[in-house]
Amino acid sequence: MGTVHARSLEPLPSSGPDFGGLGEEAEFVEVEPEAKQEILENKDVVVQHVHFDGLGRTKDDIIICEIGDVFKAKNLIEVMRKSHEAREKLLRLGIFRQVDVLIDTCQGDDALPNGLDVTFEVTELRRLTGSYNTMVGNNEGSMVLGLKLPNLLGRAEKVTFQFSYGTKETSYGLSFFKPRPGNFERNFSVNLYKVTGQFPWSSLRETDRGMSAEYSFPIWKTSHTVKWEGVWRELGCLSRTASFAVRKESGHSLKSSLSHAMVIDSRNSSILPRRGALLKVNQELAGYTGGDVSFIKEDFELQLNKQLIFDSFYLGGPTSVRGFSMHSIGPQSEGDYLGGEAYWAGGLHLYTPLPFRPGQGGFGELFRTHFFLNAGNLCNLNYGEGPKAHIRKLAECIRWSYGAGIVLRLGNIARLELNYCVPMGVQTGDRICDGVQFGAGIRFL
Repeated sequence: MGTVHARSLEPLPSSGPDFGGLGEEAEFVEVEPEAKQEILENKDVVVQHVHFDGLGRTKDDIIICEIGDVFKAKNLIEVMRKSHEAREKLLRLGIFRQVDVLIDTCQGDDALPNGLDVTFEVTELRRLTGSYNTMVGNNEGSMVLGLKLPNLLGRAEKVTFQFSYGTKETSYGLSFFKPRPGNFERNFSVNLYKVTGQFPWSSLRETDRGMSAEYSFPIWKTSHTVKWEGVWRELGCLSRTASFAVRKESGHSLKSSLSHAMVIDSRNSSILPRRGALLKVNQELAGYTGGDVSFIKEDFELQLNKQLIFDSFYLGGPTSVRGFSMHSIGPQSEGDYLGGEAYWAGGLHLYTPLPFRPGQGGFGELFRTHFFLNAGNLCNLNYGEGPKAHIRKLAECIRWSYGAGIVLRLGNIARLELNYCVPMGVQTGDRICDGVQFGAGIRFL
């Protein structure tokens, strides 16, 4: 499946200005594999025709945009490479279940001596597909059911319905996605959704009902997304013992915001990267396009960062500052953690193979020994004090921890950690996890 095939070039003439004269003695000459490859690389060829077998509802224009570079190939090696690249682009559209490529000599009255035909044998996805899977998040799990209408109008449009039921969050959503023909990175999408989440560390329950429209596009080595979002948010208490500070936040609100995100990601892996970096800058402006919530939010992420919850930052747990309980650093009221307006966090890690290399070359390659040093701080700011006072406050009472453990990579999606943690710099009100701590997630500090 997905193999690029090239038939024998024997039907081509054995002499001529494009392929050189081999003569009758050519069949008695033994050519080394390297020499054969050199000959193929240096001979000029022309891709005369590109055929598609198996197309049904897919429109021609979007296909032409993806395979145009095949006609620019000048030799057989380039034809194979550009055909493989075109196959990857076709699969990326999400409208084909299988794409095979066949390269053959050109036949017919118009065939050139050095002409080639490229045939793409495709199998389109069904008009309606379904899926069922489980997902691992940051110390939580969920069951996900989905329905998808791929290639709805024949140009890689997609309508998706998804329902997710998890230990802390339940959601469902309907989305429409349309890429720009010939430039998949430029795409437009519209989403309708409802999300209900529980945050026991703050005795809080949140229900969001909203819609959004976003446009994504690349500029040089960066990816950009411009988004409008309207959300009706309902905050409530999980228990009768919730603090007054949490009760005060309860109720309904309407947020209408514009946001812009820029991402530069050169990591070789999002779970256990060995090289590269991640830079993400996000700005959100709410209150100027309607609604009763107004704020300006800047989120700067270098490598990995902690997610936001109702416009506040949280810190602590096996996926951020290890040795502390989940989201249990910083301001709190009667045992409910309220988050903060500013934070910083960093980590130093050393990964090594398991001692004595058990399972080397197989299952053992999924495991790594892990040594770490984490540090961070979270607080609220007095905006009348100025930037120097803010930096001074973030530099006070730093929480940090160190330890060692074992990491298990789950494909290229998530990872599990089992660490022995020693928390340091603990402040009054912080909840620690001194000793063994287990973490499962997709984003780690």
